[in-house]
Amino acid sequence: MSFPRYPNYKASGVMWLGEVPEHWGIAPLKAVTSHNDEVLAEDTPPDYEIAYVDISGVETNAGITTKETMPFAAAPSRARRRVRHGDVIVSTVRTYLRAIARIVHPEDNLIASTGFAVIRPRSTLSAEFVGYMLSANYFIEQVIARSTGVSYPAINASELVAIPALLPPLPEQSAIAAFLDRETAKIDALIAEQQRLIELLQEKRQTVISHAVTKGLNPDAPMKDSGIEWLGEVPEHWRVMRLAHCGRLQNGLSIGGEAFGTGDPFVSYGDVYNNANVPEVPSGLVQSTVADQEKCGIEFGDVLFTRTSEAVDDIGIASTCLRTIPHATFAGFLIRFRPHEGTLDPSYSTYLFRNQGVKEHFAGTMNIVTRASLSQGELKSLPICLPPLAEQRDIAEEIDTKTEQVRCLIDRTARAITLLQERRSALISAAVTGQIDVRGLTGSEAA
Repeated sequence: MSFPRYPNYKASGVMWLGEVPEHWGIAPLKAVTSHNDEVLAEDTPPDYEIAYVDISGVETNAGITTKETMPFAAAPSRARRRVRHGDVIVSTVRTYLRAIARIVHPEDNLIASTGFAVIRPRSTLSAEFVGYMLSANYFIEQVIARSTGVSYPAINASELVAIPALLPPLPEQSAIAAFLDRETAKIDALIAEQQRLIELLQEKRQTVISHAVTKGLNPDAPMKDSGIEWLGEVPEHWRVMRLAHCGRLQNGLSIGGEAFGTGDPFVSYGDVYNNANVPEVPSGLVQSTVADQEKCGIEFGDVLFTRTSEAVDDIGIASTCLRTIPHATFAGFLIRFRPHEGTLDPSYSTYLFRNQGVKEHFAGTMNIVTRASLSQGELKSLPICLPPLAEQRDIAEEIDTKTEQVRCLIDRTARAITLLQERRSALISAAVTGQIDVRGLTGSEAA
């Protein structure tokens, strides 16, 4: 719906703010707030326990999502800003521009990183209103404009509080904050519904794949017990075998760091982890020899598996090569599986090795010491079921069709989330800059 505007406006005197309601004031933020008032002393007892918030622990719209409890002696040197009820913490680092949180009834030992400016409103300013004002687009844009530095751009806190603040009367500030509380809660609920829909669609996609590569396309096909718990029954005419009987395995290239950055194509861990199919143009380059390329080359039909990681869920992720990559080699954190000729169609491999059952199998066999690790022996023992080649292609085509439909739905839902987020942001900016008049609006009228 459209919201009413104020009856009278005046020039703000600030080019990028334009006109504002006639009765609103304008002043630098530092005129109505203080910043970084309290700092944890250097002589704080080593065993004093703090609840520490870093700039990565605050998310857009969600506020503080992560904090660590630790003794002062173990805290990073940037753990210095003491935070109180009513404060607003604002990241001064451009990488985390929207790490902004309004603080409500925190524990007494809450300490924020020096990557934040801790803004403390004075009596003429509502903390709730300030929380929204500091997350408005106009304020963020000014932080960007005033940031300095190349590799790690940031704004000095004294420069941040020099940004003009718009000052409605205090009762009006409360009305604006209450309006935005109501309206953003509605939008957030809609976003949560759409995010849940994406999760369900992703689950559906995985179910489609898992069912097709373990049960086939014919619901009336005679079935047999595979003898493998996670496979269950499979079509009677399919072969059930260990991966070792289907092809050969090879660990990736181990080479010194000085060899990277120039040379021939190099398939990295990320190339495999992030892609169901190996990119035709890998992300890396390496100075590899002809012998390296013969041993660790990448051919059409090869399947690369992630071999080691700190997390079990990141092990055994597969990526299938749909085109030979001349002169390429692959990382030592990967294992290459090269199927025997006529065993596996690459379009089928794309789905077979990325289905949920394979991931669960690896999770149950993983060698975990300080890192999760997948050995060639464990990979060789992976049970798979193989339809005839023609049926493999039919299954892959059917999965392509069905998952493309799901992908389109996911994309449409993601676009809806983006539009809702943009509306949320625009609504906050409009309310705190006086482009809409929320006075007297009830919750039902706003809706």
